[in-house]
Amino acid sequence: MLPVVLLLLFGYGVSLDARHVPLAVVVEQPSPQAASLVAGFEQSAQFAPQRFRDIAQAGAALQRGDVSGIVWLRADFARRSLGDGAAVAVIVDGVDANTARLVEGYVQGVWQNWLRLQADQAGVALRQPVRLQQRVWYNPALRSRDFLVPGLVAVIMTLIGALLTALVVSREWERGTMEALMATPVTMSEILLGKLLPYFVLGIGGMLLSVAMAVGLFRVPLHGSVWLLIGCSALFLLAALGMGLVISTLARSQFVSAQVAVIATFLPAFILSGFIFDIGSMPAAVRLLTHLVAARYYVAILHTLFLAGDVWPVVRDNAAALALMAALFFALAWARSRKRLD
Repeated sequence: MLPVVLLLLFGYGVSLDARHVPLAVVVEQPSPQAASLVAGFEQSAQFAPQRFRDIAQAGAALQRGDVSGIVWLRADFARRSLGDGAAVAVIVDGVDANTARLVEGYVQGVWQNWLRLQADQAGVALRQPVRLQQRVWYNPALRSRDFLVPGLVAVIMTLIGALLTALVVSREWERGTMEALMATPVTMSEILLGKLLPYFVLGIGGMLLSVAMAVGLFRVPLHGSVWLLIGCSALFLLAALGMGLVISTLARSQFVSAQVAVIATFLPAFILSGFIFDIGSMPAAVRLLTHLVAARYYVAILHTLFLAGDVWPVVRDNAAALALMAALFFALAWARSRKRLD
């Protein structure tokens, strides 16, 4: 149930897009040009326009947080609509800087479409010093869900691999059953293998379920190879299992193991992996720290395989980093695991 719940929560609840943004529209002097521009905002999926009689009322609504921006069409808007530039003021609530930038860009888009429509109706060419033609690669729909859902697979597998595994050995010590295990002829390697194998199968199953939901429910494209995705997921899962195993061999309390696992695995996978926050925008010291986070390499592989395809240089380098981290964590766990009670 964990992958299903997390995917539903994040897939539907978290979005970096702005939709139905409440926008105040003030028209000082009604005119056909002003009505057509307002209609452009009303027909846009990004805005939910609210009309106000004057700028004072709109400003009060912005102050209360009822709207996220104001489009103010001055009294001479119609006269200057195709002249020296229409008298339009745009005021944006900058408390949430990300939303403010999105609203500003959306307003610019509606404005450019309106200018183009007015020029076509007047039979004149739209005078622009630069003609911009945008081409967006890999995510042409610009849906944040196509970026977030693949990264969420890394968070889910971190929870299954590292957090649950961190409780495995510590639970044995806490319940007093580790002594009974050590009295048996079973070797420590067999004990660790018996602990890890079920969680590896569980993690791969969670990954397959997550990918099926991403493609089938959220319509995220998968351009890369499914087998390559499974192979890279197995490498990341081994790294997560090794990390959880190291934590469980160091801490003999489930509470301590859970706390360390959350701080050392889940939070870095959520914040420092590129799942939501752009690593390139982080300070240099934090960017350096992200190289110690296994989820960083797996998120890069997921975004590449889902949105771009089998880009081998990206997949090869990040998979090699995951293999190295998995070997390192298992070596540490093996060094700490011995059949003794001290």
